[in-house]
Amino acid sequence: MACSSDLIVNLNMARITIRNLDEDVKRRLRVRAAKHQRSMEEEVRIILRNAVDDSQAGPRDLAAFTRECFAPLGGVELELPPRGPTREPPDFS
Repeated sequence: MACSSDLIVNLNMARITIRNLDEDVKRRLRVRAAKHQRSMEEEVRIILRNAVDDSQAGPRDLAAFTRECFAPLGGVELELPPRGPTREPPDFS
């Protein structure tokens, strides 16, 4: 008797039980799963998979991203040009 690949995959899957889940969290999870046309169990699997996926984690903000990219190259000192006079504001009268 040949084994299907689904059976082999299911034998290697872990199980987890979550106790003391707030009713509000459960309700929102049920709504979210219905919105995505999935079971609650499948919705939880996707949420957990995304939560631990390090490739999804991005930099906190643009400044952090810039520092992360350019820190290995060393610092750069930029000379700022002198400021000129400001323009007159427009007249809307």
